[in-house]
Amino acid sequence: MSQDILDAERRYLANLLEAIQRCVYFLHQSERKIDWPLAGSYLSQHKKDVELYETLAAINERFAKLQDSLAAAMRHSSMLMSEPSDSFLKVLAFFEKSGVIESTADWQRSRAARNLAAHDYETDYDEIAEHFNTLHQLSGMLYGTAKRLLTMCEQTLTLTPASDDFSNEFNAIVF
Repeated sequence: MSQDILDAERRYLANLLEAIQRCVYFLHQSERKIDWPLAGSYLSQHKKDVELYETLAAINERFAKLQDSLAAAMRHSSMLMSEPSDSFLKVLAFFEKSGVIESTADWQRSRAARNLAAHDYETDYDEIAEHFNTLHQLSGMLYGTAKRLLTMCEQTLTLTPASDDFSNEFNAIVF
């Protein structure tokens, strides 16, 4: 029975790893639709462009989903590696020491930017542009974190994503 529990935990992490690949793919596809960096004047001039604002909404959603999926996978993989996972700061410290995340501060900065998107309803176009430019800059950090986490899970736990449906695209994005 304990082997069944371990197998279920490993399957859960494999599903999270696949979700991470999918999140990277879709966030990257949405970001490709935007000419970066955004300017407040551009957003103001296109304030009724539904396609533009749907793309920006997708970037907000997909950035948050990627970060949430990474956090869940880091917590779960640290548990499977018998590392302390009772607080997320301990999880972050472990993954910083392991080189999966560049710094806890960078992770927390991206978390703060993600939370602003979820709770702040800004109407100043310069502020909106700054927010999305920040997400775009931070997405590269999340992509690198995703690559290093998947590599660590494969090397340490011999665990890969549940399917390879997004593996080729993921590898092309995070090369």
